[in-house]
Amino acid sequence: MKMPSIIPCTSSNLASKHSKIYQFINCRLVRKGCIIKDDFWIRDGKILNPEPVFYDERVQADVRIDCHDALICPGFLDIQINGGFGYDFSSDVDNLEEAVSKVSHGVLSAGVTSICPTIVTSPNSVYHQVIPKLVKKAGGLDGASILGIHLEGPFISPEKKGAHPLQYIQEVEGIDKINDVYGCLDNVAMVTIAPELPGAKDVISYLANQGIVMSVGHSNGNLEDGEAAVNCGASFITHLFNAMLPFHHRDPGLVGLLTSRLICKPVHYGIIADGIHTHPAALRIAHRTHPEG
Repeated sequence: MKMPSIIPCTSSNLASKHSKIYQFINCRLVRKGCIIKDDFWIRDGKILNPEPVFYDERVQADVRIDCHDALICPGFLDIQINGGFGYDFSSDVDNLEEAVSKVSHGVLSAGVTSICPTIVTSPNSVYHQVIPKLVKKAGGLDGASILGIHLEGPFISPEKKGAHPLQYIQEVEGIDKINDVYGCLDNVAMVTIAPELPGAKDVISYLANQGIVMSVGHSNGNLEDGEAAVNCGASFITHLFNAMLPFHHRDPGLVGLLTSRLICKPVHYGIIADGIHTHPAALRIAHRTHPEG
């Protein structure tokens, strides 16, 4: 694919007093769930409807950019990224700034414009070192935005630990325990917790009221546990199907949250769509059941 090229505009109809209008031509756009071929117009960082520009303002684009069939679409948000490019956020504590810089810049090439650096189940000392350093940051040409940290553990089910180290998994116990383990929560955007653990629902309510997205996952809990968690403030499911009870017709487990009528709000979900962790048929089931999730 060719790199986008700028086409000079020399028309006498160009207005001199308005902010510059950019017209992207020969591009593909995502519109109503389909990829279409159309032009894309921007002024002052906002998407334009070109018709009023033509008929009301009677101006043309100041700059035309040939995209050579490139796709223009909203940037992806990766809310569960443990590292990348040779770095791991949970273990490279001494090189954390370098790790975040490399990863946030590297993901831009894949269309990711915002990330939540994710810390897996770790010793308390790791949380106390990492959380103050992983500050929220607006993105740009140097790297994706840092939306905040995703703490995946340590309050998870030992039976559904996945790759998390068993020796660092902890009981919830209460709000004071949460504060002792994590320390400062200023940079935290999301927490994954097993909803069936004693005290988990109080913690979900407490953290959700602070604006932290609460996610259920790495859980041995049933649908009732999940429904109670959502009604306490949880709004997300961490890697649907993985590290949770499998779907069963008598108790669909956390998967059943996608169609539950006993919860107070819609639930969104993450899913590992690599064809290995989740079969493509399971992916289609989740999407057809809850496409907005």
